[in-house]
Amino acid sequence: MRRLVWLTGRRPAARISAGRPIDRIGRRRVASKARRWPVATTARRGPGTSAVAWSAAASARRWPGNSAGACPAAATARRWPGTPTAACPAAAAAKADRAVPPRRRLDAELVRRGLARSREHAATLVGDGRVLISGRVATKPATAVDPADAVLVTEPAEGDEYVSRGGHKLAGALDVFEPAGLSVTGRRCLDAGASTGGFTDVLLRRGAASVVAVDVGYGQLAWSIRSDERVEVHDRTNVRDLTPAIVGEPVGLVVGDLSFISLRLVLGPLRAVSTADADFALMVKPQFEVGKERVGKGGVVRDPALRAEAVLGIAAAAAELGLGVNGVTASPLPGPSGNVEYFLWLRAGAPEVRTEDVQRAVEEGPQ
Repeated sequence: MRRLVWLTGRRPAARISAGRPIDRIGRRRVASKARRWPVATTARRGPGTSAVAWSAAASARRWPGNSAGACPAAATARRWPGTPTAACPAAAAAKADRAVPPRRRLDAELVRRGLARSREHAATLVGDGRVLISGRVATKPATAVDPADAVLVTEPAEGDEYVSRGGHKLAGALDVFEPAGLSVTGRRCLDAGASTGGFTDVLLRRGAASVVAVDVGYGQLAWSIRSDERVEVHDRTNVRDLTPAIVGEPVGLVVGDLSFISLRLVLGPLRAVSTADADFALMVKPQFEVGKERVGKGGVVRDPALRAEAVLGIAAAAAELGLGVNGVTASPLPGPSGNVEYFLWLRAGAPEVRTEDVQRAVEEGPQ
C-alpha cells in the first residue's frame, strides 16, 4: 500500500483506525510514547476533560507524590534515571534547592569575607593560630569550609604580642645571640620575606634605626608596620633579585624567614646588599633544604640527622661567601605543620661551623 505524503513532504500522523493508511514508523513512535505517557483521549475520559488536564491527572495517579500540575519530565526522571529534566522548570528549581553549596579553601574564604587582605595574609593568620572554624582552631590554609561555617579571626593579645607568630621566633633567637654580641640597636636592617612583619616588628622594638621589608607578595604587611616611618616597604620583590640599587644604603643586619626556597639561592644577593661587617640571623627550614624526596608525611622532616644536615649545608654555602658561624639555635616555636626550624648567626670572620654545635641545637630544640 502506498504511503500518503503531504505537499510539505511530511508524513501524516499515524492512524490506528481500521481501513485507514498506516504509517508504521509513526505508529511505533506513538506506541513508544503511549507506553510512557497516557494518550490524551478525552472521548474515553468524559466530555469536557482537556487532554492536558487528563495527562497531568493520570501522571499523578501513576506516580504517587507527583502533583497533578507537575511537569511529566520530573516523573520521567524518577521512573527512568538519566532522562533529562532541563525542560521542566519545576524539576530544575527542585534540583537547585537540593544543591549543596560549594566548599572553599579557608584562605580564599577569609579573603572573600574580608577577614584577610590576601591569601598569603590568610595563611599567616592560620599559622599564628588566630583563625577559628566553628570554635576550633584551624591549622591549614587549605582546609575546606562551607559558606555557612562560622569563621572567626581573633585579635592578638595586648602587651608583648607581635603582629605575627613569627615575631616570637626571632625574639627567641635574639635572646640567645644578643648576649653573645649580636646587636640590633641603631642599625639599618633588612627583613627578607617580611610577610605580615613579625620580624620587622621585633627589630623595631629592639631599637633598629630602619628596616627594609622585602617580600614577593603584596599587601601583607600589617598596617602598624607599614605606616611606621622607619620601614621601607618593597612588595612584589623577589629576594633573589635584590641589588644595591634596590636596597640603597647597605644594611648592617639581615634577618630572614623564607619559604619554598632554599637559603642557598639567596645568600649571594643578601651578601651583596649588606656591609662588610654585617650580621645575618637567618632561619633554616629543613623541609626546603633536604629535597622533596626526603621530606616525610605532611611535609615534615622528623629525622634529627636530616635536620642537622640541612643546617650544616647552609653553613657550608655561607662559608663559600666568606661567612662563618657565630651561633646556632633552634626556633622556640615549630612551623605550622610541626617542622622544627633553626637560626644561624652568620658573620664575616666568624669561625667555621662545628658539627657538634649543630647537633646540640637539634637535640635541645623541639622534637
